[in-house]
Amino acid sequence: MDKNAIIKGAAVGAAAGLACYVFSSAGPMRKNSIRKNAGRTLKAAESLIDDLAAVFR
Repeated sequence: MDKNAIIKGAAVGAAAGLACYVFSSAGPMRKNSIRKNAGRTLKAAESLIDDLAAVFR
């Protein structure tokens, strides 16, 4: 098994779970704000995953 693939999968799963939790527990006004900032958040998550992968190489 490839360690990088396992780490990326775990990080993506954790990020997706956190995003689902935050979105489901937010009120209507907060949901609009979350949608607005989703692109920025995805870019930050991608950067985090790349950094984590670099640490484990």
